[in-house]
Amino acid sequence: MAIENGAVNFSELVNKNKQTLARLKESPRLLLHRRDGEDLVLTTAARAEQDQTVVSAASRMLAALARREPGRMELLLNILPEAFPWVGFLPEPDVHAFAVELVDTMRAADSVGNSASVAQMLIAWQHTAEVHSDPVLLAALTRDHDEDYGPVPDPRDVV
Repeated sequence: MAIENGAVNFSELVNKNKQTLARLKESPRLLLHRRDGEDLVLTTAARAEQDQTVVSAASRMLAALARREPGRMELLLNILPEAFPWVGFLPEPDVHAFAVELVDTMRAADSVGNSASVAQMLIAWQHTAEVHSDPVLLAALTRDHDEDYGPVPDPRDVV
């Protein structure tokens, strides 16, 4: 059974901090809605450490599973469609490349305690699957362009 996370406006934390923080006893996290910025998540240090421990353990187990024996990578390849249904749109070599990159990125991210690179990698692969799911888009992006469109401008110069 999943525990619901609470949600409050950021101003409630500022104006009624004791009552708002007391809600962390009822919920592992509080979603703080902000009018002028991205929402925040408030949790206890102990809960954040527990979450990191779980992610780290899962990352290490996945890496060990995939690297232990040659047949284990096949097991990972077989379960990927259940965890990430969109891999069904990827060509077979890309599914293998995704599995290898997933394991390597999770292992590296765990070593620095920052999972942002894993999230970015998953989003990039999902977008790749989306392209493969649309024959018209795939054809447009993979066709041979006969002309050179010149140098690409530096995006920092574009206002």
